[in-house]
Amino acid sequence: MPPSPSSHTPDSTTQVIQISRLSFVACGILFLALASPALAWPAAFAWTLIIPFLVAAWVVRVRTVVGPEGIVARSTFSTTTLKWDSLDGLRFPKRGWARARLTDGSEVALPVVTFGRLPQLSEASGGRIPDPYAAARRAEEEEADRAEAAPDPVPEADINDDAATVEKTDEPTVEKKDESS
Repeated sequence: MPPSPSSHTPDSTTQVIQISRLSFVACGILFLALASPALAWPAAFAWTLIIPFLVAAWVVRVRTVVGPEGIVARSTFSTTTLKWDSLDGLRFPKRGWARARLTDGSEVALPVVTFGRLPQLSEASGGRIPDPYAAARRAEEEEADRAEAAPDPVPEADINDDAATVEKTDEPTVEKKDESS
């Protein structure tokens, strides 16, 4: 169950995750591609000119809205509203969009949500959905801070390439064997 918001939780903002509006260019190209057969034989192919408009309507309709009150998933023919207390977790299948796992064991598809959108989801959820990218960045920053704060290590071994020996403090001298003879 996701944590409830507290005074330490940042204020969340509503995020709309939708298909890029650049997809309308593809709809226009599809219309032009279907116009040629429709003009050549209108009785057989005129009905195909509706396909680009259906695709454009789908691009406008499909989205996931994440806000402080929950998630609204709008698919082609339905809209599902999920409250934060009913959300158990997210699953990202190999193909397709993310799925919200609910506390009752069922799953709901979240249109257009992919693993790469997790920072956006985390921000909009007010931290209820963790951002693994932020955790990785924090770990790298902490490691860099620890590396800067640590004193330089004292060299324990002196390497003498001319004599082909390795001398260590408190250790006997080991000579390098020449295996070419």
